[in-house]
Amino acid sequence: MDRQGTMMANDREKLEQEIRELCERGDTAGAVERALQGYGMEIMRLMASVLHNPELAKDAFSVFCESLLKGLPTFRWESSFRTWAYRLARNACYQLVHAPSARETPVSASAIPEAPLRHRSDTRPWQRTSVKERFRALRESLEPDERMLLLLRVDQRLAWTEVARVMWDSDEEMTQAAVTRRATALRQQFQRIKTHLRQMAIEQGLIEEDGQSAEPFH
Repeated sequence: MDRQGTMMANDREKLEQEIRELCERGDTAGAVERALQGYGMEIMRLMASVLHNPELAKDAFSVFCESLLKGLPTFRWESSFRTWAYRLARNACYQLVHAPSARETPVSASAIPEAPLRHRSDTRPWQRTSVKERFRALRESLEPDERMLLLLRVDQRLAWTEVARVMWDSDEEMTQAAVTRRATALRQQFQRIKTHLRQMAIEQGLIEEDGQSAEPFH
């Protein structure tokens, strides 16, 4: 794993192969156990970031595990297991977010911590701890769907076609052409989110209006 705890590509490829081999042998329970060993913490962190509620995240993870156990025997491997698992995780989060008892109160701009900016130094502003925390607060003020998009693309580094499969919410058949169209739409949404975050960062005094702001949001 790298410094951020993200599984390296060769380790992930090995894990995917192990899960698939267990499935092909009909060992669904073993495949689920191996999947949770490999991806469980990664998915739990994703849910916690989207839901902002530890108890709700635990409930969502339980829903995810149940969906994984039920769905794995019919999984057709048209995407990586990880991409499919992320889609199950996303659906579990949204199932609870939209439940009447789990309505989330969005973080307002007034809730973003105010911290005096330090004098200029050789450290880039968004690399300073206090500023990074405030950028994180800006991200957390977004809607769950927007946070999910950033998490998948920025934190988990999924390709746009993988992001499209995870975020699929259409009755349309998931053909390659449809996935490509969805990926294009999500890329455009991603750019709008970055523009929105940049404007909020300017208003919070985190960056100058004519400054470069791509780094904190990539």
